[in-house]
Amino acid sequence: MRSTGPLAVLAASALALTLAGCSAGTGGELTYEDSPLSKYLSSAYGGDLSPEEQQKQFEEQQRKQEDLMAECMAKEGFEYKPNVQNGGMVVASDDDEVKWEPDKKEWVEKYGYGIVNNPYNAEGASTPGEEYVDPNQEYLDSLSESERTAFYETAYGVPPEEDEVSEDGSYEYNWEDSGCQGWAQHELQGDDPWQSDEFAELREKMNDLWTNTQDAPEYKKLNTKWADCMADGGEPGFTAQMDAQQSISDAQNKLYESAYGDGTTEVDPETVEDPNKSPEMKELGEKEIALALVDLGCREKTNYMEESLKIQFALEEKFIKDNKADLEAFKAAAEQSN
Repeated sequence: MRSTGPLAVLAASALALTLAGCSAGTGGELTYEDSPLSKYLSSAYGGDLSPEEQQKQFEEQQRKQEDLMAECMAKEGFEYKPNVQNGGMVVASDDDEVKWEPDKKEWVEKYGYGIVNNPYNAEGASTPGEEYVDPNQEYLDSLSESERTAFYETAYGVPPEEDEVSEDGSYEYNWEDSGCQGWAQHELQGDDPWQSDEFAELREKMNDLWTNTQDAPEYKKLNTKWADCMADGGEPGFTAQMDAQQSISDAQNKLYESAYGDGTTEVDPETVEDPNKSPEMKELGEKEIALALVDLGCREKTNYMEESLKIQFALEEKFIKDNKADLEAFKAAAEQSN
């Protein structure tokens, strides 16, 4: 995952929640959109636009970026067809047959966390958007293994070393090290003020805020209540609420690695049995639903989401108070660069 910094991640998360019409599912009054820090960023990152306008703006920016990337790849001797399906925002509507509702018991009884039992992969379920087709796949298939490696490194840059990646999978982004994609983004967006030396100290402080939030005494107390409830419900061993869902994701990844390898050796996909259809994956899906139901009950019992938002927002308010001048300067710089 290419990270442009915690502040940009916060903006993207807040924007995605707005686009999806998603609430915190707390049963209370607070939602993620009440985040004090996200309010600082809304105008800088287009939060003052309607969901439709945001979607249109994103699609236009993506198209221009892909055209620039194709230009760059051609100069480096590679074919590249602009790929406008390579990710982005999805505006959920009330007409969608399957909604993402992980805080409702009826939904959890069917999908759990939506990991193994993903509602958009279920037979007969509606899938947002069109089926993904990589326009460059035929060309990639024509390349040798070494040529494909060169293609990806030219397109996206050399992957960071292990010691450059933090525990959450993010790393310090530099467009100059990110291949044609980084160049295209820079050409289109200009210098990202978040990466400038002017905001280096703010970057470090922001990173510390998100890294250490779960270590706050208030969070530890809330997680202890939740963990005690989980143990009483027959699901002991967790110390933080996010660990329950992560355990299913980790188990699924192990099944994929068992089938396809860990990426260090080349595997012929035609000779591999689909792990999604294996008895082990079916068993994990059943475990997911059982675990998610206990988790949901404990979140409701402890009013977990509402309480966690209170804690988060209090920490954000303190951060704003302590760093208001720098935040205002960054907001002004971000608005000017857009």
